[in-house]
Amino acid sequence: MSTAVTSPWVPYPAPPAPAAQVTLYCLPHAGAGASGFLEWRRVLPPEISVVPLQPPGREMRFRDRPYDDVHPLVDDLLDAMAGQWRTPFALFGHSMGALIAYELARRLCAEGHPRPVHLFVSGRRAPQVPAREPLIHEADEAEFADVVRSLGGTPDQVLADETLRANLFTLLRADFAVNETYRYRPGPPLDLPVTVFGGTADPKVAPSELTGWRDCAAGPVGVRLVAGGHFFVVAQRASVLDHIARKLIRTEATRAEPLDCSRSATQ
Repeated sequence: MSTAVTSPWVPYPAPPAPAAQVTLYCLPHAGAGASGFLEWRRVLPPEISVVPLQPPGREMRFRDRPYDDVHPLVDDLLDAMAGQWRTPFALFGHSMGALIAYELARRLCAEGHPRPVHLFVSGRRAPQVPAREPLIHEADEAEFADVVRSLGGTPDQVLADETLRANLFTLLRADFAVNETYRYRPGPPLDLPVTVFGGTADPKVAPSELTGWRDCAAGPVGVRLVAGGHFFVVAQRASVLDHIARKLIRTEATRAEPLDCSRSATQ
């Protein structure tokens, strides 16, 4: 593995990890930031080095204008990471992050960059499946607030504070636009394994909308349903991370031992 990269996209470079076999680059959901993946470092085994990626407009990049289109976002990320990928590596993304991870994987494979050994997508319909809901990013303030509340994942104190709410909604509208204005561009299927996570009670993504991911890859594609709503990846973190570890680490000893999340704080 190469040395850690310092970039606005990589606010939390991975510490030295002699046991690391693979790097897992993680992309957040709408409105979230890279810090949400820091607990993963304490939960996943030392063979997996977790590197959260930080799109503009959030956390320490709050002064940077957020993207509202996935393609220039991926352009920016590829430029920032040119020559810096720590190989071998895998990609993980939840919801909006899943779309970014997918388009990033396509570009990495198509343009001769180092390619991921595995793609994990979570909480998002297959990219070629059209949206079945109205455009949230264009909703008026009251309707937009109702949608954000219904999704969960946003503390009540943030929604109650006018300044915090305004800042969050600016970011969320841009992030939702990334998802909602996306138009699938046909191309060669990914030649790598893909794991798809979905929530059994996710109001945004029906289980039937996950199976289309099988058409996006020439490699094996597994669909795994996890109990919970849209943020099952937080509520059922132990289950999700255990499955990721089993996919990325090929030793019998690691596969035999489930992860113990009791040693870390709730995310």
